[in-house]
Amino acid sequence: MTSEDWERHFHEYLEQHFPQDDKAHDIAHFSRVWKTARKIMQFTDADERIVLAACYFHDVVNLPKNHPERHLASRQTQKILADYFPDFPARLYGGVAHAIEAHSFSAGITPETLEAKIVQDADRLESLGAIGLARVFHVAGQLGRGLFHAEDPLALHRPLDDVNYTFDHF
Repeated sequence: MTSEDWERHFHEYLEQHFPQDDKAHDIAHFSRVWKTARKIMQFTDADERIVLAACYFHDVVNLPKNHPERHLASRQTQKILADYFPDFPARLYGGVAHAIEAHSFSAGITPETLEAKIVQDADRLESLGAIGLARVFHVAGQLGRGLFHAEDPLALHRPLDDVNYTFDHF
């Protein structure tokens, strides 16, 4: 199967099985991350199937960034691949799982493979620009974080604290 075939199948699966209630982590986000990853890996020997699956399923366990079970996305992805995509090579599951585990800045996991580095970079690039800015404030709203510290919004006289103040993220 070609990458385009896998992408279509993954997209169809997500449309049918993945709730679209978090607009910061929806199918459009997965698609944009994949599009960026394809550009990054263009002149590498990365396994495209690992990168593609990780891009489309990296946020499939859609829990708040501060939730203790957020790391379960890699296990859930392996189950999805096994249950719904029996033609996807099982020998690639470990690479997909590692790329998913290492993609998140907040997880603090160093990517050990080229594929994981590509997914991490593509997801981080997705956080830049106007779309990224909108996503940051959307997620902050979901987490109930304040926009900024009322007395010191630029953190000139206090340590940065993006857990409580969204503006500190920047």
